[in-house]
Amino acid sequence: MAKKEQIYRGKSVDELKAMSMADFMKWVPSRARRSLKRGFTDAQKKLLLKVKKFKDGKTKKPVKTHCRNMIITPDFLDLIIQVYNGKEFVTIEVTCDMLGKYLGEFAMTRRKVEHSAPGIGATKSSAAMSVK
Repeated sequence: MAKKEQIYRGKSVDELKAMSMADFMKWVPSRARRSLKRGFTDAQKKLLLKVKKFKDGKTKKPVKTHCRNMIITPDFLDLIIQVYNGKEFVTIEVTCDMLGKYLGEFAMTRRKVEHSAPGIGATKSSAAMSVK
């Protein structure tokens, strides 16, 4: 089965990669547009430098970041980025659908609580359980 061409709001991947930041800002939601208009923080600029080095082939280490508040721009397309979720780095493969969203949206910080059987001494009935 042929792979479906990725499109973001009518633009193909090649058009998005060639797009300037000012043009890209017109296509993203208002919250992201406002954030991009204010400019990048020092941590975000550092991440952009890492991405640029990785794309140029100057470094082979995967792009790891703690910067969860970075908006995904066309520079990140087709990259694999590892975002810290508070405990470990979560691997994210950036696609067109993710443009204009934050990196933190794809690295969940909380997971579902799964309890097993109660421990010995937790309840009166568990005291009668055999210990192996």
